[in-house]
Formats: sequence, C-alpha cells, structure tokens
Amino acid sequence: MFFTVLALSLGMAQASAQNAAVKSRQAVAKAQKYIESVATNDILRHASFGVFAMTEGGKTIASFNQEKRLVPASTMKLISSGAAMHQLGADFKFTTRIGYSGEIKDGVLEGDLYIVGGGDPTIASKDSIALRRDALFAQWKGFLDKAGIKKINGMVIGDGRYLDGPIERDSWQYQDIGTAYGSGFDGLCFYENAIDMKVTRGATVGSPVNVLVSYPSLPWMKYGFTCKTGPAGSGDQLYMFSSEFAPYAEVRGSFAIDRQPKTEEFSNKFGAYTCAHFFREYLASKGVEVTRGVADTRLGRVRADLRSLDPGPYAAKVDDLKMIGMTYSPALKKIVRECLLESDNFYAESFYRILGRRLHHSAQADSCNAAISDVLKKLGAPADDIKIDDGSGLSRSNYISPEYFVKFLSAMMDSPVFEDYIETLGQPGGRHYESRLKGESEALKSRVHLKSGSMGGVRCFSGYIEPSEGSKADAIVFSIMTNNLTVSAGRVDPIIDRIITLLASDN
Repeated sequence: MFFTVLALSLGMAQASAQNAAVKSRQAVAKAQKYIESVATNDILRHASFGVFAMTEGGKTIASFNQEKRLVPASTMKLISSGAAMHQLGADFKFTTRIGYSGEIKDGVLEGDLYIVGGGDPTIASKDSIALRRDALFAQWKGFLDKAGIKKINGMVIGDGRYLDGPIERDSWQYQDIGTAYGSGFDGLCFYENAIDMKVTRGATVGSPVNVLVSYPSLPWMKYGFTCKTGPAGSGDQLYMFSSEFAPYAEVRGSFAIDRQPKTEEFSNKFGAYTCAHFFREYLASKGVEVTRGVADTRLGRVRADLRSLDPGPYAAKVDDLKMIGMTYSPALKKIVRECLLESDNFYAESFYRILGRRLHHSAQADSCNAAISDVLKKLGAPADDIKIDDGSGLSRSNYISPEYFVKFLSAMMDSPVFEDYIETLGQPGGRHYESRLKGESEALKSRVHLKSGSMGGVRCFSGYIEPSEGSKADAIVFSIMTNNLTVSAGRVDPIIDRIITLLASDN
C-alpha cells in the first residue's frame, strides 16, 4: 500500500531521518536552482509559471510563483474527484430507477415507463468498467417481467430531472461544447452523450470531407456538413456545433489532406432521449410493444417531438411513480480511476454535479460550487483564495495556485479514502504516461503519482512522490503549472519532467 508505515527499530529510524534530512537539503538546492534557471529561458520567459513542492512534514522543497492563480486545465479533476470520494466514499454508486405512471391491467401498462436517472455517467459507455448496454437493458426488462408488464400502452420516457440546470457550463468555449470532451448531461445519459463519426479526407484540397455517422444512430437528428479538406499539415480542425434546443447539428472546419481516416467523437445533446430510444428498441426485440414512442423531460414537461415548439404535458412527479427496480453504477473509486487516467471530462462533471445535488439539492452551477467549497473546508483545504468553475477543468475560469494544489493533495493524505484515491492517479511509464520521465529508472518512476492538465497554452502536472526511505512525512506533494504558452507541449514537457526528476531523485 502507498505510504505504508514501516516497522523500524529506533536506531534505523534515526538513521533514516538523518538521511532524509540530507537528501531534502540536496533536493532544495538542485530543484530550486533548476526552476529559477528555466524561468527565464526562451520557453517560459513570457509564460506564467508556478511551482510548489513540499514534504508532507511541511518542509518546502521548491517554490516559484507558488501563490499565482493559474488555469489548471484537467488537473482540476484531482480536486473534483478527491472531493467526491471524500464526501461520498470510495464505494459510492450512482443509481438509475425504473418506474411507471398509470396502471397495469392484464399485462398491459396503461401509462408511461420512466427511466429515472440518478446521474450515472457510465450508462452504455464503451469504458471497460461499465456494464454492457444489453446486459443493463436486460436488468431493466427484468423489472418489467417481475411487475408483469408485457406491453406498454404509452411511452418510454428518459427522465434526467435529477440533475437540474444547463447541461454544460456557459463558460466553456463554444467550439468545445460540440465535441465529446465537451458533452454536457443531466441526470440520465447514454454512451457518455457522444456520437462517433467516421471522417475521411476529400480527394483534393477544398473538397468536402466525407463524414459518416457511426454510433449511435439518432434518427431524429439532422446534420449539416460544411467542412472542407485542408492543405497538408493543417491537421484536424473539425468541430460540431449543436444545442439542446433543436435536433440539428453542423460539422464545420477542415481536415488535412494528409490525415488518415479516423473516428471523430462529437457531442449528443439528447442523452436521456437517446437512452429511452435504445431501450424501446431493446424491448421491441424482446417482444414488448411500446405504442406511443419515446420522450424525455425538459423543464418538468414531457418532450416527445424534439422538433416541436410545444412544451408538452407535465411529467409525472418522481415521487408519484411506482418504482419497480434500481440498478447501480460501478463504485466511485473505479469511475475516478478511469476519469483521471483518461482525463474524462464527462465523468468529472458528474462528480461536480452530484455534490451540488446531494449537498444543496440542485445541480445548478452555484449549488455545485457551494457544495465543493463545503467539502474542501471539511477536508481542511478551504477554497478561499481560488476560483472553481467546473469539475473537469474545461473552463478557463478556474483559477488555482500551485500552493493550493499542494494544500489540497496534502489534505487528501489524511482522508479515509486516501489509499483508494492515490490508486486512481497515473504513473510515469504507465497508462497514458508512457513518455513521462523517459530514461529514468523504474524505481524512481514507481514512486511518482501524478495527473496532467493540458489545453491551448496550458500545461500542468500535480501529484505525489513517495519517499525512497523514511516515513510518510518525507513524501513530497508537488504542483507545476504553466499558462500562456506559445510553444508546443513537446518543448515544455522536458522541463517539467526534469523538475519532477530532481524532486524525486533526492527524496
């Protein structure tokens, strides 16, 4: 286990403490000197650059602009996931309930079947931790069988009311919210509310890009494709623009003529409706007829026709539904691990929004912000000098300092869930961090646990370094943040790797 206290004799402990003290002084000298030297080089001179590293025992190892509040990008997920695990527990599970309105007569439901979402972000996900779609649907159908429902003389309604408010943050960039990494959601989703499209370049520069919807097929959607084939070297600049207000989306931008075919992941704004649609199809394949199609809920109304301006009739109150079954997500610690290793924005936003719903009875942004602040205060890392705007780090309105990251990560070490939390972080040479600390020893890399954050002009890493000897107090907690970069990550990463190596090599 991480940071297990070793059973040492008094003499060995004293020797270890002396060695740790010497190495700590060496780390301070080497890391600090290097940080100060690179802060004025051509790569970082005009950027915003901050570093803070401290032992769990409270000794500062390195510091440079440690109080400067910077955009954290995906390192924000360390905070949202840690707060969720601390508040809800590592084994917390999201729920989804199946219920109905009306009455069952001779095997026929004279009413509507509701899929009542509880914020589970893994429904029909292609993620390996998620229950496969048909296996989940089989469980839901099992609830109908037990209730004696053989036909539904009504609709299947995807009910996402549990997580109220806009499905995405209004501070997210316009082009981001059409991509899969910018998918928003309410209480019920499907396939992480993503749409896969196969993309192939055109025959010549300026010709249309070939785009084919792969999965899921959404028969209610209309698509426009104004994207063109770009010149060699221009890369993938495809973006889809859509909203939750109408079933229309447009793919714009360019796809370079020298790019190989790929599957592009865009955003589906109708996750609850999609879930209802595919469950109805599953029921039909099993001989259960649904006579009136599918719908979702919006603003308390049943929306059957996504193209209609008619708000529709009021949905049944959830408390008035007759519940016939409940399914569960994987344990939170498993979702967090996938979230941090894959840097999954969708999962991270589910943590942020479920905290708002459970602590302040709303998933609106102000409630979510208040909830996460409550948890951080309880954890011993009050968010007085930072700004949190979402759970994923997609917003450029998050402002966190390296000093705060160290404070938070240090506080997590005293949380009852820490042993599970540390297992969710990545390691150099491991999954998605294969190129980190390349050339360093496996022994050194095995002591580093970290999370990266990256977006245009931003490159950040925060995490822990286990001590090679000594006690938990000798562990290093670190945060390295760069903003306003005008160079590629490939030029910044060697600097960050060197800082981490210097911190780890003398610890």
